[in-house]
Amino acid sequence: MSTTTRSGEEARGGGETPGGEKPAPSAALGLPAATALVIGSIIGTGVFALPSALAPYGPIALVAFGVVTLGALALAMTFGSLSRRVPGSGGPYVYAREAFGEFAGFLNAWSYWITAWAGNAAIAVAWVGYVEVFVNTGHRTGVSLLIALTGLWIPAAVNLTGVRNTGAFQVVTTVLKFVPLVFMATVGLLFVKADNFGPFNASHQSAPGAISAAAAIALFSYLGLEAASVVAGRVREPGRNVPRATVYGTLACAVIYILGTLAVLGTVPHGELGSSTAPFSDAANNIFGGSWAGDAVAVAAIVSGIGALNGWTMLCAEMPYAAARDGLFPGAFSRLRGKNDVPVFGIVSSTVLASLITVFSYTRFQDVFTKIVLLSVLTAVIPYLFSAAAQLYWLLVRGRASLKPGRLARDVVVAALAMAFSYWSIQGSGYQTVYYGLFVVLLGLPVYIWLKRDRGEYGETVPVPAPATGNRAPETPPPVARPARRPWATRAHRLNPLRHHD
Repeated sequence: MSTTTRSGEEARGGGETPGGEKPAPSAALGLPAATALVIGSIIGTGVFALPSALAPYGPIALVAFGVVTLGALALAMTFGSLSRRVPGSGGPYVYAREAFGEFAGFLNAWSYWITAWAGNAAIAVAWVGYVEVFVNTGHRTGVSLLIALTGLWIPAAVNLTGVRNTGAFQVVTTVLKFVPLVFMATVGLLFVKADNFGPFNASHQSAPGAISAAAAIALFSYLGLEAASVVAGRVREPGRNVPRATVYGTLACAVIYILGTLAVLGTVPHGELGSSTAPFSDAANNIFGGSWAGDAVAVAAIVSGIGALNGWTMLCAEMPYAAARDGLFPGAFSRLRGKNDVPVFGIVSSTVLASLITVFSYTRFQDVFTKIVLLSVLTAVIPYLFSAAAQLYWLLVRGRASLKPGRLARDVVVAALAMAFSYWSIQGSGYQTVYYGLFVVLLGLPVYIWLKRDRGEYGETVPVPAPATGNRAPETPPPVARPARRPWATRAHRLNPLRHHD
């Protein structure tokens, strides 16, 4: 069993669980697989469709991309630092629970879970645009929907075979998807024409407004940078490999993203880019002429989408698993099945929800992709904000005693930047997105009430018993016990306030 910590400091190790269960399965992901999970979760079909979504803003979107990249790197470094202190599975959920208590942990797990399956729907919609380079070229809605559902359930089937197969699949698809992106980020820059860019700010908004709005969409391309921290309990040497995988993966994606998007904006005329469903394919065709180059890019985008859905389907199950094991998510999410210890309920339920939102909202590409993207960004930024706040809180309370002044100052600046960036991203999502996002996040309150009722609690935290049956995957750190109630908080005191003032 992987080592976990209590409050990020007190280590506890392997052997049997308190309930007498057998130890969790050994961690199956090394540094290459963990890095591939980060890259594969970040780079889906979103980046292949992103230039079309950013086209209404014009080249000013590149400025937004640069700002988002700096914020993403600050978040990556923050997650890296947090994972060293709290190396168990759960990522943002564990960090919020450790710093701010159970309710904050629940809200983060709930919000992130929504991000995962709603984001899968967005990836699937973008993925359809590249599949339809070869089939359903007339874009018939029924056929497009069937293709999207197929894209959601193939990765679910891979995940149901176990984490080792999921990791291997992730490495292969990550290598394959990098080829066209590296090509566009290098050779494609040689074919850029200034006339294709259009007006620098085509949005008719102020420059700060256009940058904020474009950044909210661009941030979707970096969702998944926390992937290694979410599955840290399944990573070998998590204290060492999770921070490296997080930062290395985010840096690699940042370089490819900015240069690749610049190449597409400069090789596809601005008037055509906004209506394109496969902008990287269109860019490749414009560079070489004909359709063979675009077809090759489309194949890579298809592979990329399946790889991203594979990684995110794993995250859909891992985050609620960690929360359910602590009694903060429905117990069905904590049950593991088969010899490979697969969280079947988490995988299947999340894929069903992604399928439903795809069926419900499938009208036309631009509307579906952009709306789901903005909702996914908002529900992801909430856990990012809490994680940055947890890091800043720990640094201010404990950092002075355990870190050198230079290291402390650096980490405080990075955490503060990550926190400010998260606030800015929420602001840039727009009023309507914040309205709907807040609504779906607060839908978790009845679930929390139900969970607390079943535990017989009212505010207090009590030790959570281990599940009675089934194997357990690598653990998150146990919940932090709150101090015992002071005497004046007892019922007797409330009846007689002067009783303890003797």
